[in-house]
Amino acid sequence: MNFFRGVMGGQATGPQPSGAETIQKLCDRVASSTLLEDRRDAVRALKSLSKKYRMEVGTQAMDNLINILQTDRSDSEILGYALDTLYNIISNDEEEEQDENAQKQADDLGALFTEKFLQDSENITLLLTLLEEFDFHVRWPGVKLLTALLKTQGVQVQGIILVSPMGVSRLMDLLADSREVIRNDGLLLLQQLTKGNAAIQKIVAFENAFERLLDIITEEGSSDGGIVVEDCLLLLLNLLKNNSSNQNFFKEGSYIQRMKPWFEVGDDNSGWSAQKVTNLHLMLQLVRVMVSPVNSPGATASCQKCMYQCGLLQQLCTILMATGVPADILTETINTVSEVIRGSQVNQDYFASVNAPSNPPRPAIVVLLMSMVNERQPFVLRCAVLYCFQCFLYKNQKGQGEIVATLLPSTIDANSISAGQLLCGGLFSADSLSNWCAAVALAHALQDNLTQKEQLLRVQLATSLGKPPVSLLQQCTNILSQGSKVQTRVGLLMLLCTWISNCPIAVTHFLHNQDNVPFLTAQISENLGEDERLVQGLCALLLGICIFYNDNSLENYTKEKLKQLIEKRIGKENFVEKLGFITKHELYSRAALKPQPVFPSPEQMLFDHEFTRLVKDLEGLITKAVHKSSEEEKKEEEVKKTLEQHDNIITQYKELIREQDTQIQELKEKVTSMTNQTEQLQATISQQQSQIQQHKDQYNILKLKLGKENQSQSNNQGESQVNGLQTEELSQLREELEELRRQQTVLQTQLGEKDALIDSLKLAAQTAEAPAGGSDNSELLQELEALKKQVQTHLAEIGHLKTERQELLSRAESVSSDTAPPSDSYSDAARAELESRLAAQTSEMESLKESRSELEKQLASATSTVAILQTEKSKLQTEVQESKKEQDDLLMLLADQDQKIHSLKQKLKDLGETVEDEDDIDARDQTSDEEDEDED
Repeated sequence: MNFFRGVMGGQATGPQPSGAETIQKLCDRVASSTLLEDRRDAVRALKSLSKKYRMEVGTQAMDNLINILQTDRSDSEILGYALDTLYNIISNDEEEEQDENAQKQADDLGALFTEKFLQDSENITLLLTLLEEFDFHVRWPGVKLLTALLKTQGVQVQGIILVSPMGVSRLMDLLADSREVIRNDGLLLLQQLTKGNAAIQKIVAFENAFERLLDIITEEGSSDGGIVVEDCLLLLLNLLKNNSSNQNFFKEGSYIQRMKPWFEVGDDNSGWSAQKVTNLHLMLQLVRVMVSPVNSPGATASCQKCMYQCGLLQQLCTILMATGVPADILTETINTVSEVIRGSQVNQDYFASVNAPSNPPRPAIVVLLMSMVNERQPFVLRCAVLYCFQCFLYKNQKGQGEIVATLLPSTIDANSISAGQLLCGGLFSADSLSNWCAAVALAHALQDNLTQKEQLLRVQLATSLGKPPVSLLQQCTNILSQGSKVQTRVGLLMLLCTWISNCPIAVTHFLHNQDNVPFLTAQISENLGEDERLVQGLCALLLGICIFYNDNSLENYTKEKLKQLIEKRIGKENFVEKLGFITKHELYSRAALKPQPVFPSPEQMLFDHEFTRLVKDLEGLITKAVHKSSEEEKKEEEVKKTLEQHDNIITQYKELIREQDTQIQELKEKVTSMTNQTEQLQATISQQQSQIQQHKDQYNILKLKLGKENQSQSNNQGESQVNGLQTEELSQLREELEELRRQQTVLQTQLGEKDALIDSLKLAAQTAEAPAGGSDNSELLQELEALKKQVQTHLAEIGHLKTERQELLSRAESVSSDTAPPSDSYSDAARAELESRLAAQTSEMESLKESRSELEKQLASATSTVAILQTEKSKLQTEVQESKKEQDDLLMLLADQDQKIHSLKQKLKDLGETVEDEDDIDARDQTSDEEDEDED
């Protein structure tokens, strides 16, 4: 124990051992002591020496300390001492009194000992296991040690944790610890763990990290909270930035809606603490991560829609127009609103409707533009306003039209300041940065909008009293020729290039001024310094656009004459070299990276992101156009026109084929409908057959009943009645017989006509060539034939009934041939039988009348159906013949076009272009197939 007193500060006699000797003795004691108390005291002593003698303790004691972690798991105190000691030798915590060299040495030691600790990956697994201990003296130093290891060797430690079973889940449990110091250090640990590792970020997110972190932020007071809120926001940024899966999970989990209360600010915004500014700045960055232009367009649009619907955009605009907001928060808010509205028509329309709380109210766009063209405003704020204006106009033709309209003479309001007036004021002010910003902003109002490019040509500017107004286009070229600052000229040249590109009318207006082309050629041909090379490149681009989009409407400045001018005054190679100065500029590639204008200083603000895209599209086209001869251009234009005509013809054929497909589909639907009608007719015929059978059965039953009743009737009944009925009933029966005969003749005539019609339809179907409906037509004819047979059966049955009725009438006539009273030989029984039969026949005739009426209705229905089928069949035959004729015409036209394509290919070959014939392609394919077969 005297040894430990010496180490721990007690008095000792004799020479004092050195630090290395003391550490060696302590390591021996840790390794050899059998008593837990002795090992604990030795580890405590190593902990006290680990900061002063970091090198010695790390070199000699690390293995012993790791062994303690493995063997003395039951004693939390010794585990805590061992973990603290390892943390002290691995951690690179900066100390204020250390100089740069000392800090570098400390960093090197931390890396050395971290590498030694990680030689066995089981050490990390052991550490993760220790973190499950709830004891504060074990869990807290374990969290700090793992954080230090991640800071030094993050990628390696992340890989070990990722493959460790439940490794990430154990660390997520730290956020649920009730002890704030462990929870807060757990946040720092998760920050280091999730850096740059998408797989771990996804696991952490699906371990309910978003819910827990947002709860902590709310509990800590949101933007008014302390450093813990900042740590939570930093972790959220790690999880969401450049991770589309987590962004989608965050949106689908309705977590965007929970961000809205963060941005609720009061009327008094003075006296914000530095921590609140930091927190709100991170919150704004979190919103921007969800709608960043680098995200997929679909995901960005979905988040933008959600932010508008939940009121988050409205809350941000409130901060934008509030007073007393710190400048850096206002700047970041402008950037955030910019990306929330970029490319979203609904959000852009809402932003256009926002007014500043001034008297009278002014649109937010106007207020922001006033800041952009004010040279007293901070540079970063002016850049943010320009970015907001660009995002407002991005893919927003409606907004572009509204901005350009404020410049037109018919819409200028002298009593109010408009966006157009501010842009013109900035464009021609003495501040070169205002010139550049206004020029770029106006260029975005024309981006990909031919209508507004033409409208802007109408803008006239009053230069001074007594002088006529000058067009905006001419005023821009006037300022260029005056030799202003490089930044101003670059901005104006970018505006002019954007304005006249893809707008032949604007090119004509530009060339109409006789001074513009000589000025451009003079600028390009001169040998100027490095600062002027960019201006020369932009002048070359502007002149190249005048060639490429020239419609040859000005005789003095046609394409050919401009190219001749370049060849004489500049030289084609020199022109192309000067054109290449743009993309070779060091600031060009920086501006091409992302839409937001971010520049270290105002002097480096030269390129706009959208303009770099325009240069990329036009540079190759202009170079090719300058090198082409007039003959090549003419031939190429002819080929283009011919190909355009060919494309138009092909388009027409495609439309024709689509129409024919539609017609064929309609015909198929008609056939299906007719098939259904035929099925319905068959069902109706079956029903009629059943009814006829019922009538037959009833008729037979009546005949049987009549025979029985005749036998039972008395001989004395009805002699006077028989005599009375004979004359009247027989006359009526004769009339009905004649009517039935006449109707039968009509029905037979109709049946003959329908037989002839069905035969003609059958013959037409056999001769017609209709690939789309041949099988369906034959089926329909078969069904019509069956219908014909059924109608004939019905008519035969009707004839049979009429024959029986006629026999009865004949018998009745024979009975009544003599109108005198019956002779004595005429027995009473015969008269009674005749009377009964006549009565029965009377009732039977009534029944037959009803049956005949029903059959006539059914026959009329069948006749109508046959007529409908005949009409539809005629239409089908006509449409089939028309379709066949159109197909023949199409084949003839395609053959003609084949011949034209062959001639065009021959022309291209004559021009030196490589064109593969279909025969060559087929031969090459056949050769490759034969080689494959040989290999097999």
